[in-house]
Amino acid sequence: MTYPEIPVFQFLTDIAREFPENDAIIFADKHISFSELDLYTNRFARFLQDNGVQKGDRVAILAPNCHQNVIGFFGALKIGAVVVQNNPMYVERELEHQLNDSGSETLVCLADLYPKIKNIRPDVKLKNIVAFNIDDSPVSTGDDTVDLQTIISNYSSDYRQELVGPGDLALLQYTGGTTGVSKGCMLTHRNLVANVLQSVEVLGKNYRRGNDYVIGVLPLFHVYGLTCIMNMSVYMGVTMILFPRFDPKTVIEAIHDYKVGVFFASPTMLIAINTYKEIGNYDLRCLHTCISGSAPLPNEVKEAFFKLTGVEVVEGYGLSEASPVTHSNPVNGKVKIGSIGLPVPDTDMMVIDINTGEECAVKQTGELWVKGPQVMSGYWNRPDETANVLENGWLKTGDVVEVDEEGYVYIVSRKKDVIIAGGYNIYPVEVEDVLFAHPKVQEAVVIGIPDAYRGESVKAVIVLKEGESATPEEIIAYCRTKLAAYKAPRQVEFRDALPKSAVGKILRRVLREG
Repeated sequence: MTYPEIPVFQFLTDIAREFPENDAIIFADKHISFSELDLYTNRFARFLQDNGVQKGDRVAILAPNCHQNVIGFFGALKIGAVVVQNNPMYVERELEHQLNDSGSETLVCLADLYPKIKNIRPDVKLKNIVAFNIDDSPVSTGDDTVDLQTIISNYSSDYRQELVGPGDLALLQYTGGTTGVSKGCMLTHRNLVANVLQSVEVLGKNYRRGNDYVIGVLPLFHVYGLTCIMNMSVYMGVTMILFPRFDPKTVIEAIHDYKVGVFFASPTMLIAINTYKEIGNYDLRCLHTCISGSAPLPNEVKEAFFKLTGVEVVEGYGLSEASPVTHSNPVNGKVKIGSIGLPVPDTDMMVIDINTGEECAVKQTGELWVKGPQVMSGYWNRPDETANVLENGWLKTGDVVEVDEEGYVYIVSRKKDVIIAGGYNIYPVEVEDVLFAHPKVQEAVVIGIPDAYRGESVKAVIVLKEGESATPEEIIAYCRTKLAAYKAPRQVEFRDALPKSAVGKILRRVLREG
């Protein structure tokens, strides 16, 4: 493919000329057109310049999904600033680390989250705090904040245009910290532009350009939501319906009422919709594209959603270090159950034996390495960590995979999640697939726990379907009919819920530490 040598915000500038009156965003009862979004981001850009923000400075955003998040993102990029998205569920210690690590001096913040910032204010370098209420009402958090609504209502839109090139840094996308300290992936305008076009080529076959709706419930502070919902929607001129949190009822109602075409989801969201008690009262057959990412998609979930909507859920794969999309099953193409699909255009892959470092043959298990225009330039201020994951342009994903004869990739495990019991490698996903097929199991995750004799043994943590009951012995006996004895769980714990990240990824580290 060819990629235009443009900054990301050019998507908004161009689409506002093409579809000025079309809704860019629907949030609660508020509708914002593309021309209004372009105007508001220009005004915010001017405010930033008037308050000393220069090209290359970091502008942090601390907000759930809402129109103010989108305005902050594009407004900062328009003056060449670097956006730092922050998880609004973070506690003060995590926010302090991220703000200091990135060197952020400006923050766009939901007023309800301001108390967290006030408590760490002496320990961070913030000079400008722009606050907002989610309903656009005036903010009253103190003298050290400026109201975003006042800026976008009254400020001049005449900002000084900087020369922002494709190689300039656009985003510090912090990793979720699921494998240790959160690190800032340096993503350039070229990385983000390329990944939008790569994703459109594979996932956007059914989009109705300028006339479609996208469910925007995946968090925009996560790179999956940022690229596939926000940036893809702006590029295609379709409307994002934003939600600050996932609630199955409100998402189902929006799909039904607006005749939504596109749903980017996680398996947890699909499970919640499949099992929603009043689902029979709604028509979801307007959907034409549904993409699942962030965690493996159980086949039972995929089949149940197909019966409900007539849409085949397409599983994809990505990571923060790659903007994020590197693989997907093709929309309207050959989908293989249990596979993350094929590399997206212009993305090369290798599978490397984790013991020998040699390249693997077909159906041989090894670590996935990828290379392409979407791969980050490195971790912010962490040359040693960068050297550990980047080698001659290749990104070492840390995921263990197999590739079949047609090039379709199957995730076997995270390299760090492989359980080694008595010298045998056990891949959690294989055990989890068996557990998911049990009629009483709604969700399941497998971890390794210390074992004095074997080194490690398998523990299953399970959420049962509503109204069901089971014993550990029952689950273990079932697994032993489906798996070699060494792979079967030796411990089973039942829980009401599993710890998850904002995009529905199960946090194995939390379970191991707990």
